[in-house]
Amino acid sequence: MRQISPEKTSLFCLLKTNSYLCRRNIPNKHIIMEQLMPFDSSGFTGEFFEEQSQENGFTYWRASQLMAMLGYKSLPSFSKSINKAMTTCNTLNIPIIENFQQVLNEGGIIVDYKLSRFACYLTAMSADGKNPEVAHAQAYFAALAGAVSHYLEEAQKVERLVVREEVSERETSLHGVAKRAGVENYAFFQTAGYRGMYNMNIKRLKGMRGVPEKKSLLDFMGKDELAANLFRITQTELKIKNENVQGQSKLEATAENVGREVRNTIIKISGVAPENMTTQKDLGEIKKELKSKSKAIKQIDAGPERKRSRGYRQNWRHGKPLNTCSRKAISLQTLHPAQRPGTL
Repeated sequence: MRQISPEKTSLFCLLKTNSYLCRRNIPNKHIIMEQLMPFDSSGFTGEFFEEQSQENGFTYWRASQLMAMLGYKSLPSFSKSINKAMTTCNTLNIPIIENFQQVLNEGGIIVDYKLSRFACYLTAMSADGKNPEVAHAQAYFAALAGAVSHYLEEAQKVERLVVREEVSERETSLHGVAKRAGVENYAFFQTAGYRGMYNMNIKRLKGMRGVPEKKSLLDFMGKDELAANLFRITQTELKIKNENVQGQSKLEATAENVGREVRNTIIKISGVAPENMTTQKDLGEIKKELKSKSKAIKQIDAGPERKRSRGYRQNWRHGKPLNTCSRKAISLQTLHPAQRPGTL
């Protein structure tokens, strides 16, 4: 059998994607193509993605198919992307059951998911962008959602939301531990942790970064800074438990010391003091953007253009062989029970 070079395969994928975008009159198609061009090879094309959609009350894609299209071969690594996507959906107050529906076998074990287009968007944005298939998918979905920024920025927005949610959960846990250990004024205890990490209190840091007084400072942090604060919070809780720290003053000292250790580590590794990290766009605004995108993406599958394409999709399936990546699909069997929203 004649071998096809990766370069020709890449060009073929790009040409098929461009042809599909023009035929469907997809908005921002020039942005999609500009962002796809830098990559050497990929098995993902917008056309093939669209061809894999199915209908049963709503338009959906099998998670096992999406996994293959994104180049994943390991179930645990891909299930992380789905779980992050679910977390983002929940953070946006968008019903998970409308976007992620379980497919169970006779034994009640999850063998796959039915993903809405928005669920596919979130999953792709939560996947590893260093993978060329994922990078192509992220560029496709970003432009399809009407994004004017680079697809990497779109992916980072989703990542920030996921980490921000984790910080909130761990802060709630730390609050409970600190209260049981004798904290009477949690605001003072919280400020001590910030003071250790940023060498200033919360009020001064907000003023320095131009964060409105009634807004959360965390909502203006980038992913790396949020992750650093997540580490600070979890390590503070761990130290309180391990050393059985008791009383307001000792607990404040513990929070400040842990914050200072995190600060020193950041400076040692990056050479940048935490207070000098770049202020990011308000996550509240990003949530609004993503909610608007979810509605816009949903309309793609509800409009007349989608209905006209269904006949083409069936003809293409019967007239041409499916891409080989459909034969690489791996079923999702052992996702965590906590991530079991809707059941079909």
